[in-house]
Amino acid sequence: MPDRQSGLTNDPAGHLAESAPTSRGATRGQVDAEIRSGLLTGRFIPGKAVTIRGLAGELGVSPMPVREVLQRLSAENALEVKSNGRVQVPDMTRDRFEEVLKARLLLEPELAERALPNLTLRDVKTLTRLDDDIDQRIVSGDAEAYMRLNHAFHFHIYRASASKVLLPLIDSLWLQFAPFMRTVYGRVGTASLVDQHKEAIRAIELKDSTALRAAISGDIADGMGLLGNEILESATAG
Repeated sequence: MPDRQSGLTNDPAGHLAESAPTSRGATRGQVDAEIRSGLLTGRFIPGKAVTIRGLAGELGVSPMPVREVLQRLSAENALEVKSNGRVQVPDMTRDRFEEVLKARLLLEPELAERALPNLTLRDVKTLTRLDDDIDQRIVSGDAEAYMRLNHAFHFHIYRASASKVLLPLIDSLWLQFAPFMRTVYGRVGTASLVDQHKEAIRAIELKDSTALRAAISGDIADGMGLLGNEILESATAG
């Protein structure tokens, strides 16, 4: 019978042997994917704390892999782990918002341009399907699905760059602002959302790097503008 504390198992000869590390790694990877998805789709609500044990129970795992993943996400400034074991999304101040926006405008158009030579007609078809689905979610008001699909659209482009440096940085930035965007969409709805995805797709078809950079920059400015207005109004009200 496995020893859950030591991570050891009995082999057929009765000797103790280490359990497969790949199993522990897989569990940690699954937890990481689930928590990151929760951040990107707004299931972590700003201002509302959760516990490590509560997250572990929800995910059906022990607290250990949850704690390890949270420590890593804390280093990325996506979550804040307090000394009492409670976890929450860090506050989004005006200064922090401006830094995230500037970083996105610097990094994402650059990565999209780097990806352009690797994007094919097959990618164009995939991006078009994603954008059609996004349009439907905007009309239906499904904010969580919109956020999931919007992330999929952008990162389908960015991953084609095969960047080992810029891609992780951009992934970290999305984890930082996404929970707040979900809150904004919950207040203003999705009907007024406008994206520049079709312009980006057209630029990819034409292999036009200038147009692609402009579409990505415009899309970021439009989306983050909603969040900036929300932060400004909150600061004024406070």
